[in-house]
Amino acid sequence: MVAGLAAVVWLLAVRLPATFGAGPPALPAGLALPAGAEPLAVTYGRGWVAVVTAEDEILLYDAASGRLRQRVAIVRAGDDSP
Repeated sequence: MVAGLAAVVWLLAVRLPATFGAGPPALPAGLALPAGAEPLAVTYGRGWVAVVTAEDEILLYDAASGRLRQRVAIVRAGDDSP
């Protein structure tokens, strides 16, 4: 049991840094971000793809066409600016 636990800890230590330090997330083919936008996260839904950017925006794309459907500004709590 100790050897199994040691193997799990070793695998986590070896695999996790490669997973989280790999750079920006991969975007689906045919999806183009606006100039200068840096993706932080990509989420897939039914018929849409959301991209969270470093510029505090959520960009919603149509999954089939790759067309930008909506831009949503992220406003932090207590921040009065738009």
